[in-house]
Amino acid sequence: MEHQPQAATVGGTHEGQQHPIRLYLMVWGLLFVLSAASYLVDYMEFQGGLRWSLILIFMMLKAGLIVAVFMHMAWERLALGYAILLPPFIILVFVVIMVFESDYTLLTRLTEFATQ
Repeated sequence: MEHQPQAATVGGTHEGQQHPIRLYLMVWGLLFVLSAASYLVDYMEFQGGLRWSLILIFMMLKAGLIVAVFMHMAWERLALGYAILLPPFIILVFVVIMVFESDYTLLTRLTEFATQ
């Protein structure tokens, strides 16, 4: 049994793997739907935490689709995915910790300054 290369070379040029155009069109359509939903959040005049959580959810979904399909991360090795996705997640965890710490600091200052 002979080993065949994954990518064929034609005329001295390297030809990579081709993904079906249907995949890109479906992702483009999904991005359009997610963008429309994001605009609907403003059109429906949602306020407060619901508004911002919906906007952030739609934003993260769109960014994830773009990174996975158009930047070809869905077909990369798991180690590369961890190298790119893990640091932003860790930063997000630290931001959440800082938010809780800031609430505690504010409450402590309000309590301390109210007694003086």
